[in-house]
Amino acid sequence: MRIAALSDIHGNLPALLAVWDEIGRAGVDLVVNLGDIASGPLWPQETTAWLMARGWPTIAGNHERQLRAPLAGQGLSDRHTSGELAPAQSAWLAALPATMPLEPADVLLVHGTPASDLQEWLETVTPDLGVHGSPGARAATLPEVRERLGGVRASLVLCGHTHMPRTAAVDGVLVVNPGSVGLPAYDHDQPFLHRMETGSPHARWAIVERGAHGWSVEQRLTAYDHEAAARRAEVNRRGDWADALRSGRVGRTEADLGSG
Repeated sequence: MRIAALSDIHGNLPALLAVWDEIGRAGVDLVVNLGDIASGPLWPQETTAWLMARGWPTIAGNHERQLRAPLAGQGLSDRHTSGELAPAQSAWLAALPATMPLEPADVLLVHGTPASDLQEWLETVTPDLGVHGSPGARAATLPEVRERLGGVRASLVLCGHTHMPRTAAVDGVLVVNPGSVGLPAYDHDQPFLHRMETGSPHARWAIVERGAHGWSVEQRLTAYDHEAAARRAEVNRRGDWADALRSGRVGRTEADLGSG
């Protein structure tokens, strides 16, 4: 079986369409979507409509859950998205499951970890942002990866959330994060201030394939018109997204927006 794994599209339709074009040439058997589909200042309505028409196995990320909260309690990206979505699109996003097994492939889809859509799995956030150049995060250790696996037993678990492509093997389980299709860098303040940065503007995704000796992983970087996405973010007054989309690094932050 050959699977294309996509995650964290965040309403970036040009990135998604570029990835879809590559998937069409890659000869995959299945495409899966690991959540955080629409939230952000880009094209939430158009992206959701396009994905609804595909019928891929799809799970909810933390942003799909957060979109169900009252508008006053939503963050800046989710509030923008809530105002753009049609009722049927909001209902589709709200109905997505938090996790999904793929049978008989022995594969589990999750967004963060099996227990939480907010927990980083293959990265660990640390309280040292800026110390000796630290981004405030590091690769998770083997004991951390094992603890976050919990009691799950599958040959392959696909996860997202951190936007960072990474693979780890633990106790016979391969855990793969394909990175983010739609947003190559961001900063966040929980549980400590940190930055996730891929270092380039490419859309990221992965192909996983089961062979005679187990699962192989091919992390993919897809070029697309990231400048068009950055301009869209600027129009919607999200310079933080524009900087990340152009460079794959954090420039302006959401906290900077109020100061112009």
